[in-house]
Amino acid sequence: MAIGTDEDARFDYVVVGAGTAGCLLADRLSATGASVCVLEAGGRDWSPLIHLPVGYVWNVHSRRLTWDYAVEPGPVVNRRFRLPQGKVLGGSSSINGLSHVRGQRQDYDDWAAAGNPGWSYLEILPYFMRSERKVGVGDDRFRGRSGSLHITDQDWSHPICDAFVNGLSELGIPLTDDYNGMVHTGGGYLQRAIHNGRRCSSARAFLKPAMQRPNVEVRTRAHVSRILFEGNRAVGVRCVRGGPRGREQTIRANREVILAAGAVSTPKLLQISGVGDRSLIESLGVPLVADLPGVGQNLQDHYRVRLVSRLRYVVSINEVVLSPRLISEFVKWMRGRPNVLSLSASMAYTYWRSRPEVERPDLEFVFAPASFRGGVVGLLDGWPGMTLGIWQGRPESRGSVQARTASPFDAPRIQPNYLTDERDQRVLIDGIRLGRKMMSTSALAPFVAQEEVPGDRYQTDEELLDFARETGATVYHVVGTCRMGPAYRRDSVVDHQLCVHGLQGLRVVDASIMPSLPSVNTNASTLMIAEKASDMILGLPPLHPADNLPGEDESLPGNA
Repeated sequence: MAIGTDEDARFDYVVVGAGTAGCLLADRLSATGASVCVLEAGGRDWSPLIHLPVGYVWNVHSRRLTWDYAVEPGPVVNRRFRLPQGKVLGGSSSINGLSHVRGQRQDYDDWAAAGNPGWSYLEILPYFMRSERKVGVGDDRFRGRSGSLHITDQDWSHPICDAFVNGLSELGIPLTDDYNGMVHTGGGYLQRAIHNGRRCSSARAFLKPAMQRPNVEVRTRAHVSRILFEGNRAVGVRCVRGGPRGREQTIRANREVILAAGAVSTPKLLQISGVGDRSLIESLGVPLVADLPGVGQNLQDHYRVRLVSRLRYVVSINEVVLSPRLISEFVKWMRGRPNVLSLSASMAYTYWRSRPEVERPDLEFVFAPASFRGGVVGLLDGWPGMTLGIWQGRPESRGSVQARTASPFDAPRIQPNYLTDERDQRVLIDGIRLGRKMMSTSALAPFVAQEEVPGDRYQTDEELLDFARETGATVYHVVGTCRMGPAYRRDSVVDHQLCVHGLQGLRVVDASIMPSLPSVNTNASTLMIAEKASDMILGLPPLHPADNLPGEDESLPGNA
């Protein structure tokens, strides 16, 4: 509970951001009896479209539910486009495509090898497991069964999805029942954060139960304007409620201020509070608190292109949604039966190599029996279609986030530098070629009338790269802008305990701490970070590392 007046409230922990990580932190920290204040710039998650899984189509473009961020034109991708990030209780877990994917073992072993003890795969696996409640198929050595986040398998089938998955074997790509288990490499059907036909966001799974406790206070429409320091110790924050002309309040922390605002907002808040590169802080006219050049650097994101084909002989989701059939789907949803309204953004997947000599998968493919006009999510084509999304799992290109002004209400400058590394260009071109093979297997070819996007005129490497430049976009997986690493690395911001270098009482717990981007979607790994961080904050011993569990066979066959 709060101590003091509303003008100078005091809590044990102040959590900035009620997103994927912040919601879980509020639950774990408050369960010990500690008082917790969670500050969220967005509003409540009351919109029915948040809880209806298919609502992601509209939510990700809602300026009421997202930060109105955009990326700057870059040297290769010379376009400006939106970069939605959740601005609502649950953060991006309330607006995303609902896929639940942990990634490859090596993703996390690489974190540990970069000077971060305690972050290897076997050491973090128990934290992946603690948050989840896997329903259905799953190896209990790898899967959690008693957590609050329900993870379910696809319960709605479509002949085009079956044909896509069945055709993978023609390309030498194996199928796996559970890519979050022992074997990640291959293809199959995606798992979703959906329970009883409703989205299972971090807010629903963790924050709502925590809000029943008297020692938890959640303040929405609370825009944190700066972190308060006494010497090198963070002692609280100032926040504004009601917009730029709203009333400013002070919230003090007895123990810690925890930043969980995401990989764009967290570095920006640090910078306007005086923590970051000295030259940038001076240009903002803000007193320097700590010279940490790594704040806002090391930005990584997945850059996605789409292949779209027109179908024949089958009915795709396009016709269902754009016809009276949608009414019957709504009735099915109300009755708890499988229906199109309870689908995740994609239904099937493939994690595979761009070339046979590549040691582990560096491409992700996601498939759906639907297509959008001009590649714009939210407007379905008027003809039957299917879409294959493609992105490089571990891009080499690096970008940055920089505050433009000292105002907390001004959007930062976001420069991802998509495809600036030629290795990223090569992998994406290879991915498009492999994706075309996936869309033309003998199992799928009978249903394909023609390729609509990119179309036959794009064939050479140069043409395919032009297509990627002109039409690609973010997959909303921004990470790395407050990199975890040892203090001697000038590009690191937090240590392996997630404490900001050189400061006390201040941690970062969100996707910004990731040293490198996992090969897959980032919601599951962000939850894992919050789970592990909660134990570190409370001074608890780490969960016992998993035994030396078997890993997938690295001798899996190469590409076709």
